[in-house]
Amino acid sequence: MTRLFNDPDDFAEEMIEGFVAASSRWVHRVSGGVVRSTRGPEPTVAVVIGGGSGHYPAFGGLVGPGLAHGAAMGNLFASPSAHQVHSVVAAAHEGRGVLLSFGNYAGDVLHFGQAQERLRGEGVDCRTVLVTDDVWSAPKDELDKRRGIAGDLVVFKVAGAAAEEGLDLDDVERVARLANARTRSFGVAFSGCTLPGSDEPLFEVPPGRMAVGLGIHGEPGIDEVDIPTAAGLAGMLVDKLLDELPDGVSVPGARVVPILNGLGSVKYEEMFVVYSGIHRLLGDAGAVVVSPEVGEFCTSFDMAGLSLTLLWLDDELERLWLAPCDTPAYRRGAVEGRREVSADEIADDDEAQEIGAAGDASRRAAGALARALEGVAVALDEAADELGRMDRIAGDGDHGIGMQRGSRAAAESARSAADAGAGARTALQRAGDAWADTGGGTSGAIWGEMLAALGAILGDEDEVTAAAVGDGVVAMKDAVMTFGKAQPGDKTMVDAMVPFADELTTRLGAGDPLRAAWASAAQAATAAAQATAEMTARVGRARAHGEKSVGTPDPGAVSFALVTRTVLENLKEED
Repeated sequence: MTRLFNDPDDFAEEMIEGFVAASSRWVHRVSGGVVRSTRGPEPTVAVVIGGGSGHYPAFGGLVGPGLAHGAAMGNLFASPSAHQVHSVVAAAHEGRGVLLSFGNYAGDVLHFGQAQERLRGEGVDCRTVLVTDDVWSAPKDELDKRRGIAGDLVVFKVAGAAAEEGLDLDDVERVARLANARTRSFGVAFSGCTLPGSDEPLFEVPPGRMAVGLGIHGEPGIDEVDIPTAAGLAGMLVDKLLDELPDGVSVPGARVVPILNGLGSVKYEEMFVVYSGIHRLLGDAGAVVVSPEVGEFCTSFDMAGLSLTLLWLDDELERLWLAPCDTPAYRRGAVEGRREVSADEIADDDEAQEIGAAGDASRRAAGALARALEGVAVALDEAADELGRMDRIAGDGDHGIGMQRGSRAAAESARSAADAGAGARTALQRAGDAWADTGGGTSGAIWGEMLAALGAILGDEDEVTAAAVGDGVVAMKDAVMTFGKAQPGDKTMVDAMVPFADELTTRLGAGDPLRAAWASAAQAATAAAQATAEMTARVGRARAHGEKSVGTPDPGAVSFALVTRTVLENLKEED
């Protein structure tokens, strides 16, 4: 239970503010996250990490000499936006290229991927290494689909040490991939976490039972068993990970780093009792334990649970793992030759953009779009709890709050742009950026792309016609399917979006007025959203719990249908 907060919507922002104030020896604040407050004698490859807040010390707590150069920090359990990632990289980049590294979650992949493409377009050599250490989240023959959990620390530390040694980007990327390939993790939980302002945890575990194979975003476990003794739990963790050896590893004589990670509220004393069993079992199996770690390295807010990570060393990985580092939350040895960098020396690309010229008709359309988004924000605010309930069935439970925050920010940004004289395109672009920045996650990225795609069709000069709206909706559909990679039948927003776009274009093509065509399309979207209840989730975080989702509509499809109905009400008001 989270007890200490002000406005829950401001929690992440106020948390980062306090973290930076307490950690100025290591970090400076920039738009979107934090970067190092010191520099070495020579430029290095920049290692930029990130993800949602709520996982401290991941991610800001791992920024400092010998580890990460910067961390993009999203809202609670929500990935940072592409704009935020780009801003952190701009401040952290030292001219020798950038390695992005983060857990393999759909929202992070989308946002960091967008930022990487933008950076490459600007001439920055930028690479990505995903962390995929969670053995329970996908089978052995689908390693690329696995989630990243406490193995984040391993990959970030090895990459940071390689950069500190002065290795070039090719080698930093190579050793980061090697570290990920030789790392395996497995986690359990005894209770779910409760986000600030929420009345109940994202998931619950019955008394005396333990969720097995959970993620770090409040996703429920993939299995459930009785709570064993500490020795029994140690045996379960070790047995599972010894059955998941990386290619080329044979346990007798192998050197291994065990990392027992607390997920938020398990006491250190309890973890030490569990670790005593882990240490003994690894030794009994013939492994040589090197530099073990017991503590909190990647948490899930106040979740009661823990995970075991095993890093199987070779000579190069051992050297990099044991190399010095100095960050707010993880330190080893002493890092010499640093100089303090003032905040004024750090580039921050989050400068206010001017409103461009716009035609009168487009300005009027921008005002109407702002009113529509304000109505959407109200509707999603009222539906947030129910959307969250649906998302908890097979996901992490944050869809409602993400849509609530994202739509509110989008409405405010669109209103500000419209009042400043923006046209439709600019108002929608600003709204999309705000939705992605604040809503986070996959849905934040997708809604940001959708609004930008619609705005590109409407433009800033011409009157917004019914035909333009139809073309814009088709562009939105194409953006969703291209960007999110989902197809009809995957149990996502696409299952409501495609029928909506198809019906709207059909009705407009038949000569129906926009309001009538939109009403028919909104009905189609609503029916399609409800029909997703009979589908099994095939993509995203819900994929691992696909069967559990049967009987419950997809929250993304439901929220999309709600948006279409709300916009229809605004169209009626504009009559």
